[in-house]
Amino acid sequence: MNKLKNPMNDALFEAFLKLETLEECYAFFEDICTYKEIEAMSNRLEAAKLLNKGKTYEEILKDINISSSTLSRVSKALKYGTGGYETIIKRINKK
Repeated sequence: MNKLKNPMNDALFEAFLKLETLEECYAFFEDICTYKEIEAMSNRLEAAKLLNKGKTYEEILKDINISSSTLSRVSKALKYGTGGYETIIKRINKK
């Protein structure tokens, strides 16, 4: 996480934290990201959730539009990353 830490990224992440509704998120992300970038992030989160549920690579690759190399990267982040996926998955599951 240290390599990401800088004032511009702090400002970006602070902006994310200011969003209050799903509609605000859609509007902001549509302005700041391309459709493909949003789709890629959505696919990574979905892959992380499916891996967390014990789904196999084959099942995930069949269910969502993600490359095997990206799926591998998501899996590595779940196992050896900073805990970001785990934090958000736990919070999503609490709902």
